[in-house]
Amino acid sequence: MTFNPLKHVDPFGTIALPAILILAHAPFLFGYAKPVPVRFERLRNPRRDMVWVAAAGPGMNLLMATVAALLLHTVRFLPTGAGQWLLANLVHAIELNVLLAVFNLIPLPPLDGGRVAVGVLPNALAAPLARLERYGIVIVIAVFFVLPVVAARTGAHFDVFTQIIGRPTDAVIKAILFLTGTH
Repeated sequence: MTFNPLKHVDPFGTIALPAILILAHAPFLFGYAKPVPVRFERLRNPRRDMVWVAAAGPGMNLLMATVAALLLHTVRFLPTGAGQWLLANLVHAIELNVLLAVFNLIPLPPLDGGRVAVGVLPNALAAPLARLERYGIVIVIAVFFVLPVVAARTGAHFDVFTQIIGRPTDAVIKAILFLTGTH
């Protein structure tokens, strides 16, 4: 365990991929870091406990989004300029944290949702899904970023991001705002 962020730098995901997207003038920026190592020998029931380990990241994102939504109640007590600044930052915090939670819950290893799925599915389904882990990031990049660009160049519309990420993100944000009384 370390607080050194350099230990989590993935040469491709943290440096090369964002640089390529910037140089290509992509309409989005995407990157990733090395996963946090898990010491499986410390887990009493590795398959079950890994579900909890994997769910912790998206769970924390949802908790931070909820706290940001609760903090929206404080904006009215601030002077106008500070209130507008805080409002904008809290809204971004809600959106970003829910987006990260939803994205990471896609049931494809190495994403957290894939690790949860491997932990809860029967062995007959979990084993083949677990074997996809080494290709998972390539699949995610291809489906969410390469295919839409290729489809657009051929005149087709292929917006899988809105279907798989955008709509659930909007629904979760609405639920958080409703539950925190800030809708």
